Amino acid sequence: MALALAPSLRTIHPVTSDGELIQRAADGDRSAFEDLYRRYARPVFGLALRRLGDRGRAEDAVQETFTSIWRSAASYRPDRGPGAPWVYAVARNAIVDRARSRTETPSEIPDEPAREAGPSERAEQSWVQWRVHAALEELPEREREVLTLAYWSGLSQSEVADFLGIPLGTVKTRTRSALAHLADILGDEALT
Repeated sequence: MALALAPSLRTIHPVTSDGELIQRAADGDRSAFEDLYRRYARPVFGLALRRLGDRGRAEDAVQETFTSIWRSAASYRPDRGPGAPWVYAVARNAIVDRARSRTETPSEIPDEPAREAGPSERAEQSWVQWRVHAALEELPEREREVLTLAYWSGLSQSEVADFLGIPLGTVKTRTRSALAHLADILGDEALT
């Protein structure tokens, strides 16, 4: 006896990538934005709740995240990486803003000069950042993906494993390998 499949099970619908949804949202496509929201609202809320420890503030961070995504979707550049790390970077910024809003209090004028980096230090930092980003582009996609999620999106290795649907050991192996490759690419620059 042959198993008959329902018509909806026989047709395979391609999944729209995060990057495509972001680009469509940038063009004002509300349904693409809604798809992005359905895809990421729960994981962003979980991340915000873990970081902030307060349900109300986590909900505010999710709201701020998706407001920012809607407003700045045009700034997403697919050639710089997949959409998920970009979404998580926006979320991380909203979470950090929420955390700051709780801890910031009006302060007095400081008695000593600011310890901010001067022009030469900022130029050096910019050069190093550019070199690291250029070196990242030389990594295999699988290694670049785990580093991007961990270091730029602020996810733990367990969260990266959950997000990518791969074992934690695989994330650790890819991270170790990626960092070794980066050290090889950067050479002596990695030591400064």
